[in-house]
This record gives sequence, structure tokens and C-alpha cells, in this order.
Amino acid sequence: QVQLVESGGGLVQAGGSLRLSCAASGRTFSSYAMGWFRQAPGKEREFVAGINWSGGRTAYADSVKGRFTISRDNAKNTMYLQVNGLKPEDTALYYCAARPGAILAVRAAQYDYWGQGTQVTVSS
Repeated sequence: QVQLVESGGGLVQAGGSLRLSCAASGRTFSSYAMGWFRQAPGKEREFVAGINWSGGRTAYADSVKGRFTISRDNAKNTMYLQVNGLKPEDTALYYCAARPGAILAVRAAQYDYWGQGTQVTVSS
């Protein structure tokens, strides 16, 4: 099965930027659609961004459009989430997820593999 390891989270001031990374174990990484989700205390896990197997198609939650950018480098078995213009409401534990197949998905239940999460905290 696929193993996912996230990194890049941290504590930043409002308006700051981070680049989150998700490193995947081998096993034909390029055949998996990927996504980022986040969960704040007392909140449900919510979709942030998704990307299909080739990286040619992406999807974003309305709340992050224009600020976040998802990408992947299949040669490096790595997915990224560039987060710019961070707001306090972006504070959450960010999870990397993967699912077999080429098509991205926006529901957490559609993903089979999950990372441990990386914390993003934005101070006001």
C-alpha cells in the first residue's frame, strides 16, 4: 500500500506563505489521484485541493481559490500545496490523501490512503 509523509507546516503570521509537501512511497505513484484536506478543532475534515494522476486537472475549495496551488512531481513521488496569503481561519491540521485511479475526488471517503497530517497555524 501507499505510505504518505507530510512536511512543511508551521507557525506563520497572517499574510505569510508555506509550501506543504507530501512524499509518497513508490508503487506507481503516478497512477494515484491526490488531494489535500484540513481539519480544525471541533470541525469536520474538509476538502482543500485535489489533483488528478497526471497533474493536468486540479480542483480547489472556494475558500482557497487564488491563494493555494496544488501540484505534483511524479518523478519525485511528491505532491505540493503552496499556500499564500494565509489567514487565521486557515489554521488546521492539513492531511495528504491518495486514491487509486486517475480522477481526483473531493470527498474524504473517496480516498484510501492518508498521511499523518502537518499543522498549519496562522497568527493574527
